[in-house]
Amino acid sequence: MKFTDGNWMIREGFSVAGAVQAYDFAVKGKTLTAYASTAPIPGRGATINAQLITVQFHSPAPDVIGVKLIHYAGVRDLGPAFELNKNDGDHVVIEENESEATMRSGNLSVVIRKGPQWSVDFYRGSERITGSGFKSIAHIVEEGGQAYMREELDLGVGEWVYGLGERFTSFVKNGQVVDIWNKDGGTSSEQAYKNIPFYLTNKGYGVFVNQPDLVSFEVASEKVKKVQFSVQGESLEYFIIDGPDPKGVLDKYTNLTGKPALPPAWTFGLWLSTSFTTKYDEETVNSFVDGMLERDIPLHVFHFDCFWMKGLNWTDFQWDEEVFPDPQGMLQRLKEKGLKICVWINPYIAQRSRLFEEGREKGYLVKKPNGDVWQWNMWQPGMALVDFTNPEACEWYAGYLRELADMGVDSFKTDFGERIPTDVVYYDGSDPHKMHNYYTQLYNKVVFNVLVEKFGKNQAAVFARSATVGGQQFPVHWGGDCYADYESMAESLRGGLSLGLGGFGFWSHDIGGFEATAPAHVFKRWLAFGLLSSHSRLHGSSSYRVPWAYDEEAVDVTRFFTQLKCSLMPYLFHTAVQASEKGIPSMRAMFLEFPGDPAVEMLDRQYMLGDSLLVAPVFSEQGEVTYYLPHGRWTHLLTGETVEGGTWRKETYDFLGLPLFVRENAFVAIGADNTRPDYDYADGVKLGLYALEEGKEAEVTVRSMEGASELEVRAVRSGNRVAFTGTGAGKPFSIQLHSMGEIESVDGSAALAEGAIQVAGGQQTFSFTATLKA
Repeated sequence: MKFTDGNWMIREGFSVAGAVQAYDFAVKGKTLTAYASTAPIPGRGATINAQLITVQFHSPAPDVIGVKLIHYAGVRDLGPAFELNKNDGDHVVIEENESEATMRSGNLSVVIRKGPQWSVDFYRGSERITGSGFKSIAHIVEEGGQAYMREELDLGVGEWVYGLGERFTSFVKNGQVVDIWNKDGGTSSEQAYKNIPFYLTNKGYGVFVNQPDLVSFEVASEKVKKVQFSVQGESLEYFIIDGPDPKGVLDKYTNLTGKPALPPAWTFGLWLSTSFTTKYDEETVNSFVDGMLERDIPLHVFHFDCFWMKGLNWTDFQWDEEVFPDPQGMLQRLKEKGLKICVWINPYIAQRSRLFEEGREKGYLVKKPNGDVWQWNMWQPGMALVDFTNPEACEWYAGYLRELADMGVDSFKTDFGERIPTDVVYYDGSDPHKMHNYYTQLYNKVVFNVLVEKFGKNQAAVFARSATVGGQQFPVHWGGDCYADYESMAESLRGGLSLGLGGFGFWSHDIGGFEATAPAHVFKRWLAFGLLSSHSRLHGSSSYRVPWAYDEEAVDVTRFFTQLKCSLMPYLFHTAVQASEKGIPSMRAMFLEFPGDPAVEMLDRQYMLGDSLLVAPVFSEQGEVTYYLPHGRWTHLLTGETVEGGTWRKETYDFLGLPLFVRENAFVAIGADNTRPDYDYADGVKLGLYALEEGKEAEVTVRSMEGASELEVRAVRSGNRVAFTGTGAGKPFSIQLHSMGEIESVDGSAALAEGAIQVAGGQQTFSFTATLKA
């Protein structure tokens, strides 16, 4: 929201009172409080009729400093609030002298200057990374009485801002106006399903605004050297998080807001949907499933979209008996074909639903201020909304989910959760404006917890569209409604990369687009992108998404990339564990892996899949693609071609190819099974060691499907010798050297066969050395 008219004037209708002077300080425990006056106070007389903004500095964790701005402290906080993980503050050091007050938290510190010029500066060691200057902190009153709190943080020369949720606009947010307000706007608008009031910059720090209500960001768009953020009300809290690199920022941010859960291995396989408004019954479903089997396309999850329930009755959790007379038997028959089952749900209750009257009588539905049930006709006639602030309503809703899980359902697509009204009353008295964004957190948490209850930790996964801060704890998320063209394919990637920069580890999108039907060439290009994403789903609106509906080559492309993804599961699942432990996304914006390379800072048409694989989707029918390789030697995973980086490349690929490169000094684990995502990754795994440089080392970990380490190998190169050490589960594996020349001999507990190092089973620890030919 803009409050100024150019650089000097205030917009008509607003009164701005900004911090100009630190009047005095107070220290209580591990909290430092500065009292900022909005006018100079040269003497005692000036304290009469003065206005103060209370600025509290605190630290929930090392390298994280919180700032809370308070104008009037008497305003009731009705909630909700983001659930944050905080420690006891023993890491905090507060000092004060005659010129300034300082709080230190790890290597991050904040300095508040005393005297007539208000100044707040954040330092990484001795380097200033950002700050808030004269009148940047402000209390603002709009004509009519509405109050706002505002902060402005500095941006340096060449500093770029990223994140703020799953945004489909330009990847770099400088110059944009971003309102943190969940909306169902599709992927071709500035609106977003997943709004996250958190950004990070290429300077290696992040800013998290701890407000569940609407936060309005002006990212170098009102004042071009500032990021401004504001909220309605009398207080505002934010945190500065120092990395000191982007990965470190995400680790510390997700320490605070929650780590992504580890999804079960089966979720990484190919999902196929009935699509939205298409007609289907068990015979149709089986024609899809059997058609994939007949064409040797691995299929792992079948999803029933909305019309598994009778139209106009959503949500009632009842199979349409006219279309599915034996749902439990059908699910069992599908499971006998090796499939997991997902069904569509939402948090809305139509008036015709069997749940409506029960929910109304028991007070489980959100109400109007006069006590009536809130209803409207958008999406479903007479639609009401489950009140997830009521514990009994949560249990009521969860009970129906348990019945479906007992019937054979393994996952729920938790659609919607964005169009949440604000003219309502919640059971627990929550502020409806704050609940607008937060509602999705309660909704997805209820569903996810049912799956954990039924299937166990790390065996639960939803397929969610909306989210807020903390939503990363309930994976997986998908990008929402996109068109069936290259532009939407590209905007979907932008959204996914932006979401990953908010701590979301796992993300998917509708392969081929949701709206309308893509030309065959778009579908085939999208397949490669979709199956080199963390999660992969074929889903559409009014047409089926089976590949033979496009052309026979689409069948080959689907088979090829699905099998490739299955074979990459030892690598991908280790990447998933990294996401769950560190909050680093599986699909990574380039600058996460190469923070020192200015050429990657604006790249949004390519990404790193994990820490070793570079993927550049093709966005053209002819197969032309332009992409950038950072410095170093890169080896194409599929062709074995080795090229030098530090340059842009323009190439043409057929539908069975795309730029898919392995970076130097990387160890990539390839599984022995290309037919499914869930298998014993360590048994017979092939470890590819790529362009290991002199004096460098590389490590690889192969995990079980529970996430435990089963095989660890370390390689160190010295001249023409590469020494390997490690521990394993006693299962055979092999090592292939790429872009390093041929192997002359192998000494130790391994053998050379067919150009690869073979390690027999039965060894718990091992060491051997490979000598390369001169």
